[in-house]
Parts: sequence; C-alpha cells; structure tokens
Amino acid sequence: QVQLVESGGGLVQAGGSLRLSCAASGRTLSSYALGWFRQAPGKERQFVGAITRTGGITYNADSVRGRFTISRDNAMNKVYLQMNSLDPEDTAVYYCAAANSWGVLRDPSRYNYWGQGTQVTVSS
Repeated sequence: QVQLVESGGGLVQAGGSLRLSCAASGRTLSSYALGWFRQAPGKERQFVGAITRTGGITYNADSVRGRFTISRDNAMNKVYLQMNSLDPEDTAVYYCAAANSWGVLRDPSRYNYWGQGTQVTVSS
C-alpha cells in the first residue's frame, strides 16, 4: 500500500504560478501510474493530468493544457504539478492519485490510492 501526501498549495494571484508536490511512502512510486485531479466546491472531481510509470508519456486535460505540466521523479518518490498562468477557475482542492496500472488514466475510478488534497486558491 502507498500513502500520498500533497503539498505546495496556497493563495496566488491570477497569472501566477504554483508547483504542487506529492510525496509517496510505503511503496516505490515507479510501480504506479500517477494522476492529478481537482475538485471545486459543489463540483465533481475533475481530471487534470496523468503520467505513465516511467514518465515517458503525459496527458493533460484540455482546460489546463499548455499551462500545467505533470512530471515525476521516481528516485525521489515524488510527482509534481507545475501550474502556470493560473486563473480563478483553477481554484480547487488538488489531489494526487496512484494506480496499479500502465498508461495514462483519466478515470478516477481506475486509481487505487489518493492523497488528502491541497487547496489552491487563485484570486482575481
């Protein structure tokens, strides 16, 4: 079993940047496909981006493509989400997730482990 802990959230002005980190313990992250999701108040959990086990392939949702970048460091047992050109619409709790699978996974039901989330608030 793997435990995930997100960090790096906070309050930022529109147009600013944040880098979220997700640290794993219990198992090596290289055994998992990873993803980032977000959930705003009153809305369903939304896919943000995903990355394969080796990091060779990444995929981002249309709403963040060109602004957000997902990456991973298997040696450090971490996954990252670099967020640039932030917009108030990006305000949400951001979650990292791990899946006992290959490929890039957009469906949250495919993920086996979740972090507790980190709040990102973008002011206008």
